Amino acid sequence: MEQLREVGRPVKRVDAYDKVTGRAMFTDDLCPKPCLEARILHSTIGNGRVLSIDTTEAKKVPGVVAVFTCFDVPDRPYPVAGHPWYADSHAEKRDLADRKLLDDRIRIYGDNIAVVVAEDTVACDRALRKIKVEYEEWPVVYDPKESLKGTEHPVQDIKPDNLVAHTCALTSPENLAKYGYKTVDDAINDPAYHHIAIHTETGEQSQVHIETCTSFCYMEGGKIVCVASTQIPHIMRRVIGQALGIPWGDVRVIKPYIGGGFGTKQDIHYEPLNAWICQQLGGRCVRLELSREELFWDTSGRQPKSFDVEASYGDDMLLHARSIRGWSNTGGYIHHGHALVLNSVNSFRWLYHTNEVASRSEAWTVYTNGPHTGAMRAYGVPEGVWTAECLMGDIAHDNGWDGVEFRLKNCIREGFVDEFTPGGAVAAHTCTLPQCAEKGKEWIHWDEKKREYANQTGPIRHGVGVAFFVYKTAVAPFALETATSRVTLNQDGTVQLQMGATEIGQGADTVFSQMAAEAIGVDTEDVHIVSFQDTDVTPYDPGAYASRQTYVSGTAVKKAGLELREKILAFAHRLYPAAGENLDLRDHAIWDATGRQVCTLASLALEAYYNVDANDQLSAYATANVHTNAIATGCTFADVTVDMPLGKVTVNRIISVQDNGRLINPKLVEQQAHGGMGQSIGFALSEEVQVDPKTGRVLNDTLLDYKIPTMMDLPDLKAEFVESDDPTGPYGNKAVGETPIISPAPAIRDAILNATGVKFYHMPMTPQRLVEGFKREGLI
Repeated sequence: MEQLREVGRPVKRVDAYDKVTGRAMFTDDLCPKPCLEARILHSTIGNGRVLSIDTTEAKKVPGVVAVFTCFDVPDRPYPVAGHPWYADSHAEKRDLADRKLLDDRIRIYGDNIAVVVAEDTVACDRALRKIKVEYEEWPVVYDPKESLKGTEHPVQDIKPDNLVAHTCALTSPENLAKYGYKTVDDAINDPAYHHIAIHTETGEQSQVHIETCTSFCYMEGGKIVCVASTQIPHIMRRVIGQALGIPWGDVRVIKPYIGGGFGTKQDIHYEPLNAWICQQLGGRCVRLELSREELFWDTSGRQPKSFDVEASYGDDMLLHARSIRGWSNTGGYIHHGHALVLNSVNSFRWLYHTNEVASRSEAWTVYTNGPHTGAMRAYGVPEGVWTAECLMGDIAHDNGWDGVEFRLKNCIREGFVDEFTPGGAVAAHTCTLPQCAEKGKEWIHWDEKKREYANQTGPIRHGVGVAFFVYKTAVAPFALETATSRVTLNQDGTVQLQMGATEIGQGADTVFSQMAAEAIGVDTEDVHIVSFQDTDVTPYDPGAYASRQTYVSGTAVKKAGLELREKILAFAHRLYPAAGENLDLRDHAIWDATGRQVCTLASLALEAYYNVDANDQLSAYATANVHTNAIATGCTFADVTVDMPLGKVTVNRIISVQDNGRLINPKLVEQQAHGGMGQSIGFALSEEVQVDPKTGRVLNDTLLDYKIPTMMDLPDLKAEFVESDDPTGPYGNKAVGETPIISPAPAIRDAILNATGVKFYHMPMTPQRLVEGFKREGLI
């Protein structure tokens, strides 16, 4: 790969000092206090209708300013997912609008039916307890397959059969005929091949970000200003406008520093309601912050899913045909809907496909009375890869094959193009998965450990496991991908960079600064970026999701940077024509073709601002519209100890090896990998939102009962990389942010299988599930 000057440097985060010293200002830090406080009244049933709400006593509580109910708000549904919007010419791609500010139709336990506004939170809580609600209650349906059978009262009227969407991608009849088959099932059930069928399940995982969802709203200059902890400020402006029925330009959204999101904040939650309350109260400042408990059941965790899988394979270790059918439980509201399970079945199909003659990827997304769910890190792919790796692990174990060798014979390879993608945009332009696997094997001592752990007995056993992953970059061609960047030369020769893309803790501001510096020809330390986004002044960008920003927004940064560089050199030529045309910008100065310094960049910047005859404030504004995609790949190897009587799994050693293209900042990528691995270990062994299927109520909505791994629960996390130069990325880069969460969980499952011979298909593999499995196999 070409050696670059700023891209590839492990520079310190540009926001590091402010964050570690406490200078960074988050949403609640900026809220003017005292202000009005708002609290939501949630339903105490999981399905039904509000017949009446008596707020008489609540309004008498000292400090209460107003109480609004579901009968007071506009009857105007709006979409809440952080998806791109489309012009009228593509209106069919718009999200379903199925939320209201407050609603008398109860679809989930804890639905939003009223709001109290008071001078303080104590008054809010007292008033909430005095509101009397009369319901008409209906039966709760939590299982998607049961919901598809039909209910007397559809969850959403826009989908009377409770089916959000159903899709199916099949090998064409023409291609099947080449091998003598009429259907995919014929290929799967061909008696010349071995057959396997499994059923897998994955639970709802919560993002558990440190900063809760919070916002405050006020009016200024005739606009509603919403300051919010969000990944998607420009989308939030649009949704608030839609919810309130006002022009989008009458809304201003400001996003300060954010304390994590992982997908929760790729949805719009209470911000439209907060904006409406502010509007009703004459523009007074209103703060609305969710409790930790509310985050568990009234924001959007990972969708629960189940999969039925079949496959056929030969004695030569080659897959012959595969089928996956997935069911996704979106809960009472669509949020991100069918896109999530589509990612699941697509990743299943992409990861192992090389030798298949037939495949089927079918998926259903269903409304139920469960908690509404949505985006979470890696957006459905961990569930699909979990299922693919359960299948591959079982086949390798049952036949005594080496798991790495078997996977490498069938895994995705460089040059893959998805035949079902419009224009073939999803493609593996580069793929170093074999090199990643070799590096992981060496570090974990795969061959040695396999021999050492063979033929174990006793209650405590050891095992090693492996899992591969695949992940696309951004959302093109399935959805619009656009971003804009603005760069300006300051008076001192430094550069101001402005982005609509959001820093949410992942290091985006740092890599944008590096990319801008690379394009312009300056040092990263000379690029100033403001982490706040303000929709009134910030260039448009839909926000942080789908590992898109470095790839898509980075393309806009590079484009704007190169344009500013050309403007700087053109201005230098105007001021110093004797220096010739072939000027260069490097090392804080302008140089001519002979290597002579023409002027410093700082002196040129002063001339650009203050030259009486030729001043020209130099800036560039560039928009990128990206239609390509790039597939990132990698693997995880894990070494575990299993205490079967206790149902306890200890991860001793674990390594993630990834091909993310060129690394813009290796240190930040390593930090991303460590964070994702920790989240995946939690998903593997302990994290699951527990829902009572009879009521739809979340049973473990506290950090005491929802078990995330702490620093005491995690081993040393090892991350390695095999760089490639992807031709579609602005600097050869592809997805990084979400890839680390995908493969650790199935690698741990594979290690448990190696240690005990017991197969588990439900993630997380909690102690209860582990003990039940070991008892079932007679091991304890």
